[in-house]
Amino acid sequence: MTKIVMTNNIKRIGIDARFYGPLGKGLGRYTQEMVDNITKLDQINKYVIFLRKENFNEFGCDGVRVKKVLADIKWYGFAEQIILPYYIWRERIDLMHFPHFNVPVFCPVKFIVTIHDLILIKFPTKRATTLGPVIYKIKNFIYKIVILSAVKRAKKILAVSQFTKDDLIKQFKLKPDKLVVTYEGVAELTNINAPVDVSAVLNKYIISRSYLLYVGNAYPHKNLEGLIKVFSEINKSKPELKLVLVGKEDYFYSRLKLSANIYSTNIIFPGYVPDNELKVLYDTATLYIFPSFYEGFGLPPLEAMEHGLPVVSSNKTCLPEILGDAALYFNPEDEADMKNKIKLALADEKLREDLKNRGYLQAKKYNWQECAEKTLEVYKNLLF
Repeated sequence: MTKIVMTNNIKRIGIDARFYGPLGKGLGRYTQEMVDNITKLDQINKYVIFLRKENFNEFGCDGVRVKKVLADIKWYGFAEQIILPYYIWRERIDLMHFPHFNVPVFCPVKFIVTIHDLILIKFPTKRATTLGPVIYKIKNFIYKIVILSAVKRAKKILAVSQFTKDDLIKQFKLKPDKLVVTYEGVAELTNINAPVDVSAVLNKYIISRSYLLYVGNAYPHKNLEGLIKVFSEINKSKPELKLVLVGKEDYFYSRLKLSANIYSTNIIFPGYVPDNELKVLYDTATLYIFPSFYEGFGLPPLEAMEHGLPVVSSNKTCLPEILGDAALYFNPEDEADMKNKIKLALADEKLREDLKNRGYLQAKKYNWQECAEKTLEVYKNLLF
């Protein structure tokens, strides 16, 4: 790993790592990779890593060059706006990095922010919340104020794709040079040499060898309802086929289960699957299906590609940019198109092998260390 040395003029850089690890789902992986890689690469400056009680012990540090601070503050709440700025001020931070849009409006120091997508603005729906309609409208209005404040006050904005950069420029009338594209990376889920009993994992989740796989959350923009409808049609002619939807049990997955039972009994919900077992699911699935209406980057299909799993994907937003020619695309708003593309990939072994080979090469283009190096360059340009 290349070490990056900035200067002998030591600065204190803060990272809001409250999403760190599985606690923060997709944001958690991004935050963890940034914190882990940046604190290893930069051997000169001092870092202050703000964590919650649930993930405080997950991140190890030397306590001298890298300091952990317990900031047990929930995301998106009032305390985040009032108390977190005090913690930041108390640590005498020179530059703060927020890995998500939820930047305190009164952040007392200069900061950069990573924006992953504009789903809250581009894909607003009451079905994406457990709140009542009035509270949802109020909270959504507040979110928009927070996002607007973050992008206007940030010294730099990191966008995880060119699509997201363009989306931000158009939505907020930003100058292009304020934004930097830093593609996310693809990491190995577990040590490839670690022994894993494949049969035991499949038996644990009652999964047969012929199945379609999806990994991620069940928010409405993911379009899993559409995938379930399409799968139920395919299942009529392929009764041995299963659909496996991997994601931590929450309100959205619970709601999805109720609708899934109407369409098919061949849909499996394993819940949260640890990385070593998730690798088995990637390695033994027939296809990975990604039916999303909107994405800022699209990490799950890249992880599938990394593990040699052919990908059939939505053609919306950033996905053609990120997945290139390594996926078979469909229009997620056209269920007939989705069904036809999945059936084509199931029937054509040569096509699956081609997608597998292309996908493996495509995934190699994205590296967390490169993402961290580019992020460090942004730090350097703002601090020195």
